[in-house]
Amino acid sequence: MTGKLSLDDLRQEVQTGAIDTVIAAQVDMQGRLVGKRFHARHFVDHAWEETHSCNYLLATDMEMETVPGYKATSWEAGYGDYTMRPDLDTLRRIPWLEGTALVLCDTLDHASHKPVPHAPRSILQAQVARLEGIGLKAMMASELEFFLFKESFAQAHAQGYRGLSPISPYNEDYHIFQTTKEEAVMRAIRNGLHGADIPVENSKGEAWAGQEEINVRYADALIMADRHALIKNACKEIAWQQGYAISFMAKWDYSAAGSSAHVHQSLVGLDGTPVFHDPEGPYGMSATMRHYLAGLLHHAGAITFFLAPHINSYKRFQAGTFAPTKAIWSLDNRTAGYRVCGPDTKAVRVECRVGGADLNGHLAFAALLAAGLDGIERKLELEPEFQGNAYAGEAVREIPKTLRAATELMDRSEMLRQAFGSDVIDHYVHAARWEQLEYDRRVTDWEIARGFERA
Repeated sequence: MTGKLSLDDLRQEVQTGAIDTVIAAQVDMQGRLVGKRFHARHFVDHAWEETHSCNYLLATDMEMETVPGYKATSWEAGYGDYTMRPDLDTLRRIPWLEGTALVLCDTLDHASHKPVPHAPRSILQAQVARLEGIGLKAMMASELEFFLFKESFAQAHAQGYRGLSPISPYNEDYHIFQTTKEEAVMRAIRNGLHGADIPVENSKGEAWAGQEEINVRYADALIMADRHALIKNACKEIAWQQGYAISFMAKWDYSAAGSSAHVHQSLVGLDGTPVFHDPEGPYGMSATMRHYLAGLLHHAGAITFFLAPHINSYKRFQAGTFAPTKAIWSLDNRTAGYRVCGPDTKAVRVECRVGGADLNGHLAFAALLAAGLDGIERKLELEPEFQGNAYAGEAVREIPKTLRAATELMDRSEMLRQAFGSDVIDHYVHAARWEQLEYDRRVTDWEIARGFERA
C-alpha cells in the first residue's frame, strides 16, 4: 500500500503539485466525517498543527439540527469552537479524489486543549488507555454490510427513497457471477481503500438482493475504528462518482435482510502476544478471554445503544434473518449475539453480531472494551455455552427490542458511567431520547396506509 503519508511526504507532494487539497475531519456522534477542505499549501504551512470547528458538531442529530438540552453546548452558551488537532498518524492519500489527502483530528476543548470527553475518538482513546494500563491492547475488525442501488443518491432522494432498485434481482450471498456485474463499483472500492492505507481482505455478495460486504484486516482498536469511519465514507463517495447509491441503514426494507457490522475482538499483550488463547482452556479460551466475554454478556443490555443507536436499528433484530435476538454466546453459531470464532487456535476471538451497519465504530468499540474490561477486572465467570438455535431459546437473555429500552439500560449502567463518565453518558442518553422523540411525533407511511380508510 502506498497511501500512508508523513508530514514530510505531504510537503513533497504539495511541492510537486500532486496533492492540492487536504481534508481535515473529525468523527461526529453518528460516525460521519465532518470538517474542512484546506488548500494543501496552507495545511502544510499552518493547519497541520490545529484548526477549529463549531462545537455544535457533537450535539446534533442525523439532520444536523441544533438539538436543545445538551449540557456541553447550546444557544445560551453561544455555540463556540472546538479545536481540531490533526492526528498525523492518520494522514493518507485519498486515491478516488483527485489531488487529495485526508487526516483525522482529535477534538479538543478550545480553552484547555484537553480532549472533549464525549467526542467519539476521545471515548475510545480512554478505553484503550485503560487497557494499556494493565498491559493489554485490543485488536478489532468490523465486517461492514451495505446495500448497493442502481439509482444515484440524487435519484433516490427525488423518489422519496421509494421504489428503489437494488443492484441485483436475487440473493447474492457468495455469488460470483452476480458480483461480477457489480465489479465496476466494488473493485473501485477495494482498490481505493487499499490505496488509502486500508488493507482490504475481500468483498463478497451478502444474504439479500443487492447486499454487499467489505472485510479489512484486523488492527489496533483505534486504527480499526478510524478505518471503519473512512470505509463508510469511501463507499458512498465511490458509489456516488459512478452514479449509484449505497445505504448503511440497519434495515432499509422490511422484506430485506438487515445490514450488520460484526465486530471481531481479541486482546494481546503490549508485545503482541495473544492473551485470549490457552491451549488448556475450553475451545482454547484463556481465563482472560472467558472473563472478557462474561463482561460483554453481563453488560449486553447496557451497551446495546452503542451497537444499535437509531430507531431503525431495532427493526433488524428479527428471527431467522442472521441478525441475533438473544445476547448469549455460542461456538461458531450465527444465531447467537456473541459468537466464539477460531477455537483451539491462537486466533480464538469473540465476534459480536449485535451491531448494525449504522453504528459509530469508535463508540461501539469503546462500549465493548469497557464491558469486557469490567469482566476482567471483576473476574466474572462465563455462563455455560448456549447450543442450538438461539432464536428458539427460552428464558435466555434477549437483546433490547427498542431504542427506548436500550436507552434506559444505558442510563442506569454504573459500569458505563464509571468507564465513560456520567456527563458523557448523559450526553448520549439525551441524544437517544431526542431520536426517540423525533420518531414518536412523526406520521409514517405505514400508519397512513393502514389507517387512512379503515380507522
